[in-house]
Amino acid sequence: MQYNLKAKVISLTPAIRAAVEKAMVSLDAKVKRFGESVDGEVEVGKVTRHHKKGDFFRAEIHVRLPGKLIYAASENDDLYVSINATRKEAEKQIASYKGAKTKTAKRLGADKRR
Repeated sequence: MQYNLKAKVISLTPAIRAAVEKAMVSLDAKVKRFGESVDGEVEVGKVTRHHKKGDFFRAEIHVRLPGKLIYAASENDDLYVSINATRKEAEKQIASYKGAKTKTAKRLGADKRR
């Protein structure tokens, strides 16, 4: 899967890049079924420059599947926790979409047999 990586308000260090690549390799295994037409965008960074309390870091993943756009986001005070939570949410949505396509195909096949 091809993807673009962007950083907002923070510099993109090798450690951050490695964490994102690890998450995207995990997602890549889930979307292989959809072929080469799948691409994505990953955005990591701080919520604002002046934020003093609360969640500082945000991670977003957009995955374009045939017929569906998967969007997952997470905010946390630790960037790496945010990246992992976002990956898990995207995996859940991809699994849900795969199930919906399978159920539809089975239903259409069942209708033809009658």
